[in-house]
Amino acid sequence: MTWRLWPDTLFGRLVLILVIGMFGGQLLTSTIWFQVHDARTLEMPARLFASRLADAVRLLEHSAGSEGGNAAALQRAAVEALNDERFQLRRIDAPAPPGDLPLAQRAVGELIATLVARRLHEATPVRVLDAQLHDESGQRNGILSLFSSRMPFGVFHAQARLRDGTWIDVRATETQAGLRMEPRQLVMDYLVRIYLVRFAAVLLLALLAVRFAVRPLKRLAGAARALGHNLHRPPLDVAGPAEVRLAAQSLNTMQQQLLDGIAERTRFLAAVSHDLRSPLTRLRLRAEMLPNPEWRERLRGDLDEMEAMVGATLDAVRGVEITETRHAIDVDSMLESLAGDAREAGRDVTVQGRASAPLAGYPRNLKRCLQNLLDNALRHGNAVEIAVRDDGRMLRIAIRDDGPGIPAAEIDKVFEPYYRASTNAAAHDSGAGLGLTIARSIAGAHGGTLALRNRETGGVEAVLSIAR
Repeated sequence: MTWRLWPDTLFGRLVLILVIGMFGGQLLTSTIWFQVHDARTLEMPARLFASRLADAVRLLEHSAGSEGGNAAALQRAAVEALNDERFQLRRIDAPAPPGDLPLAQRAVGELIATLVARRLHEATPVRVLDAQLHDESGQRNGILSLFSSRMPFGVFHAQARLRDGTWIDVRATETQAGLRMEPRQLVMDYLVRIYLVRFAAVLLLALLAVRFAVRPLKRLAGAARALGHNLHRPPLDVAGPAEVRLAAQSLNTMQQQLLDGIAERTRFLAAVSHDLRSPLTRLRLRAEMLPNPEWRERLRGDLDEMEAMVGATLDAVRGVEITETRHAIDVDSMLESLAGDAREAGRDVTVQGRASAPLAGYPRNLKRCLQNLLDNALRHGNAVEIAVRDDGRMLRIAIRDDGPGIPAAEIDKVFEPYYRASTNAAAHDSGAGLGLTIARSIAGAHGGTLALRNRETGGVEAVLSIAR
């Protein structure tokens, strides 16, 4: 069994396109989730940094406001006291120009500035120049640090202005205050909530939406198949999307054109048949006036064959026309009636098996199909057996004869109009070669098939199969 990446049905292709498109869009927009988690993980270190920065500003401003000439010395002492390996503070002459931070870092910077102002009870200008997450080894891995570190910490660079107009530059690192991250749990949360659940929802939605969208196309395809079996079926309802309505209208137009063409052909053949009867009648009268009895008999045979061929041709044209409505057909009664008529004519015909239920079909046409098959079997054999099998889903009627059979190379050709098998029994056949053609057309109108095969014991078996 081979798997195809590109489905063969329109339904499968639309579902695949929708799922891949929406899933690809989710992959492209998943950075939003990373940014949210990055900012959330950076929130605790940012709060700790804001608190320490506010305390440093308050201490420096208190030192600058001391009386006496030792204010500068007190500020230098305060700076030395505040500095450690995680908090580096120095005085600068002028602030750095504000940079263009990413959205997540800008939000963290605004959080730090707000917390500092609230802690100092006054608006102290604070500029956050950088705010990033680093993993436990001190590497900046961006959003991947969320999945590789249990204790990521924040690295900050900010500048603040004191009351006296001077600026300080602060670089600091802050941890998660004892909180631990679980990268495995975070990965599962990311995969399950962001992808698995959404993928299942998108797949279900795509299946339902595409099934609803292609339903009119399925109805259209079914109507086209039914039109091949029964050209006289009711026109297709013009409903659904604009493209489906246009296709339905085209199908109805094509059906009407075919009906008109068949009707015109039938009228033409009927006119030809009518016009031929007059010269045929005159030829019969003149044949009777021939003095030689042998010539009269030969001419009668030719005239009979011509008249039979004209009638059979007209019957073949009419045979493919289904003008009656569907009815529930008692198949058993129909077969017994045909077999009874043959037995009254002195022929050996038996019926075996029964149908499980009546069959929905066209009674006159189905009877004609069975009659043609039975006549064909009686023409080539002496004893005919009709076997009925019905499993509730498929009705099969097999008509078997004990004749000479048909050459294997000609089994499919005998369904062609006017074709006769090359067997000796068929060489003297008086038929026109249209019985099987008509029978197969009627079988197709019932949504069934007609097949022939040679029997191992001799003769031919014709199997009519009709799905219920």
